[in-house]
Amino acid sequence: MPELPDITAYIDALQSRIVGQPLLHVRLASPFLLRTVQPPITEVENRNVRALRRIGKRIAIGMDNDSWLVIHLMIAGRLHWRTPGAKLAGRNSLASFDFPDGSLVLTEAGARRRASLHILRGEEGLNSVDPGGLDVFTTDLHSFRNALTTENRTLKRALTDPRILSGIGNAYSDEILHAAQLSPITLTRKLKPVEWERLFAATRDTLQFWIDRLRAGTNDKFPEKVTAFREDMAVHGRYGQPCPRCGEKIQRIRYADNETNYCAKCQTGGKVLADRSLSRLLGSDWPRTLDELEALTRR
Repeated sequence: MPELPDITAYIDALQSRIVGQPLLHVRLASPFLLRTVQPPITEVENRNVRALRRIGKRIAIGMDNDSWLVIHLMIAGRLHWRTPGAKLAGRNSLASFDFPDGSLVLTEAGARRRASLHILRGEEGLNSVDPGGLDVFTTDLHSFRNALTTENRTLKRALTDPRILSGIGNAYSDEILHAAQLSPITLTRKLKPVEWERLFAATRDTLQFWIDRLRAGTNDKFPEKVTAFREDMAVHGRYGQPCPRCGEKIQRIRYADNETNYCAKCQTGGKVLADRSLSRLLGSDWPRTLDELEALTRR
């Protein structure tokens, strides 16, 4: 699932391509993509794009009449920049947003259709889809700690709860916890002050590292290789491979639709966590599906 660094890369690429440009037409190949009835699609057509915004893992495109297109890519949704009026070919093509210089095409791999499009009005409309998590780049250590200890959750669960932190999912939470040298199953209220400092720094540094890496990798081209599994990642998706810090094999915990990767030597004091029992532990602290996780909103 595209997370904060990936969404930032998309927004960076769209900034120079669509801001100030008119959205000529929205073509929907799948009627199930659009999750709102009012306002209608015609309200955003032939209007100029005035702003782009990230809302958690969503991309919000603001028009000059204060209406917004909000795209949630979920697990397998991806964006592509094509020639103007590009044909929506194949079952994976869900929609096209046509601009004078090109078409932004939304695709989704697989049989399940999880990606969504909302058309909303104003800040009130945007707030309705904002889970409310903190932006780690605009908060401080005190607020970060308070947010993660409101409930006594595992670190893995707390980092990925969209109501607590904005834009972090399964992939980058693995990388953050490895950088902080903390176990994914440690409870938030068990952390010591020095560990909070490490976790806060690792969260910001890891996300910024990947934002910078993805920006450098595109060379002003549109990002076409958005994936949760990258060769340079330390632990995520690297089960059985050597840890880049200590050389020990990366371990995993499987539960629900997810897999958590970690290094036993660096993060759990050398203890290999029992996959079956820990699956139950994380399962009780985790929504049953990714759809349920992404549907969480502020209380």
